Amino acid sequence: MDRDSRIDLNLFRVLDAIYTQGGVSAAARVLHLTQPAVTHALRRLRDHLGDPLFVRQGNRLLPTEKVRAMMPAVQAHLKGLMASTHAQPQFDATRLDMAFVIGFRDILESFALPGLMTSIGREAPGVRVVSRRVAADEVERELATGTLDLVVDRPLRAGPRIAHRHLLDETLVVVMRRDHPLAAQMRRADYFAAAHVAVSPLGEPNALDRLLGQDGMFREVRLVCQHYFSACQIVAASDLLLTVPQAYARRLAELLPIVVRPLPVRVKAFPIMAYWHQSKDDDLAHQWFREHVVTAITRAILPTQK
Repeated sequence: MDRDSRIDLNLFRVLDAIYTQGGVSAAARVLHLTQPAVTHALRRLRDHLGDPLFVRQGNRLLPTEKVRAMMPAVQAHLKGLMASTHAQPQFDATRLDMAFVIGFRDILESFALPGLMTSIGREAPGVRVVSRRVAADEVERELATGTLDLVVDRPLRAGPRIAHRHLLDETLVVVMRRDHPLAAQMRRADYFAAAHVAVSPLGEPNALDRLLGQDGMFREVRLVCQHYFSACQIVAASDLLLTVPQAYARRLAELLPIVVRPLPVRVKAFPIMAYWHQSKDDDLAHQWFREHVVTAITRAILPTQK
């Protein structure tokens, strides 16, 4: 074989990473390589293909027409190779000895984990689960690097290599102490005249307030908490109102002296999505785990929304 006709197939993994990540530095993080190594691989591929492959525009590398034309085939072949190397002729959950890391909000954690651990414990006693918070702008990077296996959250911005699945929709309600002046009746004007507690675990803007602000509506948020449970405890002992997903509100109303009332503002239900990296699409262990997570969430939440 002529030397000029030989090409290292790993170079196409570098090409795909730069194409999807938009830059050498981001591609290096995804591939667990140094930036000089990625730059060197890109230079070799340019020499092989006789094309610049990418042109710089601001902080991003934009693909040339040649790259755009060839990427569908390149990605299809890479996916096929990954699937073949991870092929598992038989899957036996009882033999699994591994840990899965999930990105959860505290509400979903409290709903999903009890049922999830029960079902997993029966089928796969060797499986361990880690649940933790993750910032929205870190989700894609952590899924790509494998530090997270699955994220369940409201809609997030993610690139083409992040697969997703709609699980259910959250309906919002208002909770307040049982003898609150608005417990008997709460109109739209009452809601906006009242003081509120909001929940923002990582200090990011509250999703509801962003949504209301788009329509020129603003609440007086007097307190911001990290967790919904502590917020409900505060509401039970004060005049503050808390807007919270319906399923969680009904469960907490069984434990705390609070009541659940309809949100007097027309707001669309918030979708709950599952996210994972495409490289784990066909992995049987990850497929098995995702289905257990989805089942645990839907069984715990949907009955309370009926």
